[in-house]
Amino acid sequence: MRRSCYLYQSDRPIPYLTAWQWQRELMLARQQDSQLSDVLLLMEHPPVYTLGQGSSLEFLKFDLSNPEIECHRIERGGEVTYHAPGQIVGYPILNLNAYKRDLHWYLRQLEQVIIHVLEQYSLSPSRIQGLTGVWVDGQKIAQIGIKVSRWITMHGFALNVNMDLAGFERIVPCGISDRTCCSLSQFIPNVELANVRNQVAEAFAEIFEIDFLDSPLDWS
Repeated sequence: MRRSCYLYQSDRPIPYLTAWQWQRELMLARQQDSQLSDVLLLMEHPPVYTLGQGSSLEFLKFDLSNPEIECHRIERGGEVTYHAPGQIVGYPILNLNAYKRDLHWYLRQLEQVIIHVLEQYSLSPSRIQGLTGVWVDGQKIAQIGIKVSRWITMHGFALNVNMDLAGFERIVPCGISDRTCCSLSQFIPNVELANVRNQVAEAFAEIFEIDFLDSPLDWS
């Protein structure tokens, strides 16, 4: 039986702290009521660095006391990463009790969503053994970092579409020093972010076997 999932897609960058608060509220509500439908948030952020809860400061190339760009340590796994306009960030709030109580399975499903989208552009996306995320020609095009509590998920994935990658130069992205980041626009120069966002939603619905509902909430 297919699950129902509220879909929220923003056409403007949402401040990171706003989206973080939304996620925590949505997760808490579903921990208290397991009958609530799942949620998928798809959005962009203004420039911001985020560090996982165990992230090492050695992967920062700037002084954390004067970062110049917004910077937050959050409760997801993984090392430091960068968000900016032109990158699609996806936050699934799913009850894994209704899917599979397996974090490795969930991570691979998120990767498969991105792989499915990129294959529509005749690219050959891949996984790399021992690393989380999606890669094209050995460069990282999508980052994944999650938090799961009582089998309810938050945080998620980020797909570089047509963003300015310069922000990645001030960190060691995901703590991986011998590989670089890329964006879809390097392979598909005129790619439209709105189109990719729709493709991400469609791929997510297919991979997780869900039907989307319009969000009943005012997210403005």
